Amino acid sequence: MNTKEIFMETYQKYIHRPGAASLLNWLLSTDFFEAPASTKYHGNYAGGLALHSLNVFERMSHNCVYEHGKDCGGCEPFPAEWMEPIAVVALLHDICKAEFYKQDFKNQKIYSEHGKQFDKRGAYSWESVPYYTVDEKFPFGHGEKSVFLINEHMRLTREEALAIRFHMGDFTDRNTGKAYEMCPLALQLHIADLQATYLDESAQALGKVV
Repeated sequence: MNTKEIFMETYQKYIHRPGAASLLNWLLSTDFFEAPASTKYHGNYAGGLALHSLNVFERMSHNCVYEHGKDCGGCEPFPAEWMEPIAVVALLHDICKAEFYKQDFKNQKIYSEHGKQFDKRGAYSWESVPYYTVDEKFPFGHGEKSVFLINEHMRLTREEALAIRFHMGDFTDRNTGKAYEMCPLALQLHIADLQATYLDESAQALGKVV
């Protein structure tokens, strides 16, 4: 299966509350499954956003089961009902990036033995290459925007809203630490987001598996 199919299968397996189908249909109407996760950092390629969301889900669900599940050292089996909030915040934390990027072109030096010009690095030619840039249509923040877009279709719990709002870990906001103290789901999402970005996607970019 491709990334889009895996995302949809995971979403429909774990998210069942009223409005879930409407939200998924909205995602399908956007560029969510074709969009990058960033302009030049992690997942800066077509489909990077959906893949990042899946990576965060895999990390977060693994972390939570490992900490709390009986099969991985906990006292009792991992509660099945806990999987829905994990899926909600992990799969949807970055939907603010749907319809957020656009592709443009820029001139760039391409080095090769066939280059017609030279500099200290060698022979090169100027070529027009594609790149992503931001085209914000709804400037409403980052986590805040994702919370707003989800709530247009499906109701979030307070814990889920806090998790998505503070997943970036911006400690210049004095409420970030408080959110993590109050809401373990928020801290788990932030940790999984970091792991997915700096471990999984770095390895994927190198063609490796973590």
